[in-house]
Parts: sequence; C-alpha cells; structure tokens
Amino acid sequence: MKTQLKALALSALTLCFSSLAQAETLSIGGKNFTEQLILASMTSQYLEGQDYDVDERSGMGTSVLRQAQENGQIDLYWEYTGTSLISYNKVEEKLSPEATYERVKQLDGEKGLVWLDPSDANNTYALAMREGHAESLGINSISDLARVINEGNALTLASNATFYSRDDGLRPMQETYGFEFGRRNVSRMDQGLTLTALDDKQVDVAMTTATNGRIPALDLTVLEDDKAFFPDYALTPVVREDTLEANPELAGQMNRLSALLNDATMAELNARVDVDRESVEDVAESFLRENDLL
Repeated sequence: MKTQLKALALSALTLCFSSLAQAETLSIGGKNFTEQLILASMTSQYLEGQDYDVDERSGMGTSVLRQAQENGQIDLYWEYTGTSLISYNKVEEKLSPEATYERVKQLDGEKGLVWLDPSDANNTYALAMREGHAESLGINSISDLARVINEGNALTLASNATFYSRDDGLRPMQETYGFEFGRRNVSRMDQGLTLTALDDKQVDVAMTTATNGRIPALDLTVLEDDKAFFPDYALTPVVREDTLEANPELAGQMNRLSALLNDATMAELNARVDVDRESVEDVAESFLRENDLL
C-alpha cells in the first residue's frame, strides 16, 4: 500500500512539474529582415492560439539570435540550413539539400538544438539585375556576369555586410566563378535597400534572396547560379531540446506550420509587406486564418 501511495505521489509530482514547465513563457526569436519578421509574428500568433504564453523577440542579428538560443534565452526561431552548416558549424564541403539538413540536424543536436521538419522554402542567396540591362549585356547566369566583367565592363554591386564577409558570400563566389567586382564597385548597405538601389539604377547588380517578394514587382532578373555555388537554405523551425521536453506537442504543431511554406508562399507574403505595405502582423494573421491555424 505504501509503495502504491509513493508511486501515486511521485506521479502527481511529475505531472505538477510538467504542467509548470508547459506554463513557462516560450520566447520566439526572429532576425532583422521582412521574411523573419513575418515568421516570428506568425509563430507567435499561432502558438498563442494554441494556448502558449509567448514572448516575441524579433529583429535580432543572425549571430546574436543564434547565441541567444544556445544560451537558453530564445526557445524557438526559424533558421536556414545553409546558415547553420557554413556559418555556425564551419562545414566547407558541398552537400545536397538532404545531406545539408541531416548534417546540421546532427551537429546542432549535439548542442541541444532540435531541427524540426524543413519547409519547402529555400531562401538561398541570389544575384539580380534589371531585366532590360541584363538582356542588353547578354547576362542570364553568374557565369555570363563573370564573362562581361572580365571583358572590361565595370559593373557595380549592392551587398549587405553579411554577404560581403561570410564564407558563402561574395569573395568565395567570385573565386568560384573567376571574376571580381573590385572593392570600389561594391556598395555595402542594409539588405532591405539592395533592390531599391538596383531599381533606382544606383548599382548594376544586387545581392538578394530567392524568396524576396520585390523581385517580380520590380521586373528583375535573377541570375542562374549555374555552378551551384550557393548552398541550400531550407527554412526550418529550430527548437531547444529542453523546450520540446517541456512542451511535447510543440514539434507536431510547428511541423504543421512548416509544411505550409514554400518559395512562392514566402515570396507572396514578403511582397505584401515590402511592396503592398501591409503590416507584418496583419500578413501573418491572414495567412494563419486562411490555413485554419487561428
């Protein structure tokens, strides 16, 4: 009898601690550009609708956000497989999209971070030009761009600071394709301004990302990465392992949201904010309602 009472007491105590853990606030992070702001708001509203207490902390720098998650200050945010592979784990070998996901899942798992199901949104880096200008120079790919520059044409590039310096960014891309813009021909600016500078003819080429909603709105041409330099950047929810242990239903809930996202969807959502000037919160909420998640 005493053994049974002891077991019941232990079970009740475990249930109590489990309930307390689930009642703790979930901190949702996000980086400082449109797509990430949308995802942070979408995740926060979705989980609040699932009765979680949520603290949204969006608008953070990439490295700061990652460090905050490793330190336990951020429970959940959306990361890109290529960013983790190259920037956080310093893996230099070329991997397929599937192998990239498996590698970062394994490496980050050793740090207490769990990669859930990847979405079909691959927000890899890209180079864009004004459609008419690209056509006039016969540029359809990055190899074409390299050829034109190597023929003596001084084209200018708009780049954000991250792409300018990172290991899968400007310098190694130029080495792969065998050309160089030249330091004087590269203007560094906030990522949100690169396509504006291109559209205003302040530069000839702009770094961007594949799901940027302004690309079709501005009639821009995305140059083919014909040497497959840029790695896969599958957009994926990443959660702390202890957060999942305290909230066992969270993985399934986030996987349901991840399954709804692809390149076209993210480009459309980004365009509604960047082009149509809808608020981040309204865009996130309407997407959730359209998909019966609110």
